[in-house]
Amino acid sequence: MATTHLKSDMREKSDRSNRDSGDRMDKDGDDRGRRGGGFHRKKVCRFCSDQDFILDYKDIRMMQSFVTEHGKIVPRRISGNCALHQRQLTTAIKRARNLALVGYVSMGT
Repeated sequence: MATTHLKSDMREKSDRSNRDSGDRMDKDGDDRGRRGGGFHRKKVCRFCSDQDFILDYKDIRMMQSFVTEHGKIVPRRISGNCALHQRQLTTAIKRARNLALVGYVSMGT
């Protein structure tokens, strides 16, 4: 008798969890609980869009915007650079690091 009671409780719990875990849609039909969705602006390469923006290893301020606090070079999918300029940027950052213009690891707070 006790086993049938436990099985029915398990069935009720699983039915409830299946109902709750389904796609949550609001009145408008959009799903707010999911990731993604929405509009994402396509990132544009700074160097391609502005011809006056010169990629130079001596420009420390420009280099700092492409290096994280931990000293890592910001990846292309985050920065929005094209492949050609990302390779040039990486080379420029490495040259600046070699000359101690940009640190390997910045002294964060």
